Amino acid sequence: MYPAELVKPMREDLTSVGFEELLTAEAVEAAIAKGGTTLVVINSVCGCAAANARPGARMSLDNAKHPSNLTTVFAGVDRDAVNKAREFMIPFPPSSPCMALFKDGELVHMLERHHIEGRPAELIAENLKDAYNEHC
Repeated sequence: MYPAELVKPMREDLTSVGFEELLTAEAVEAAIAKGGTTLVVINSVCGCAAANARPGARMSLDNAKHPSNLTTVFAGVDRDAVNKAREFMIPFPPSSPCMALFKDGELVHMLERHHIEGRPAELIAENLKDAYNEHC
């Protein structure tokens, strides 16, 4: 577990632009069960989350279409919430950071860590925008 003061600014990278923090397994279930589209970002303290994932997620919102629900859980902190989110992401193996787009509770798009690590935030944003344009 990481100290709250360490992850606070990393959480705020997403919550400051409208992402809802999901802190429990029940909150994850409720968010994914909502109608419409839900983006779940599994946030992380790693460098690729700071340089690529969080900026890419933020930039992806500069699009005509975007998910109805923007959510995030934090790996290494929100253990139950992260585990529940990962259950919904099967058959993809657990990774963080990662991003999953759900439509009416069904997984329709996935960005695993290997799609994020070493790729510029702009490319991640474009990938997400393409998914939003198709599913939102």
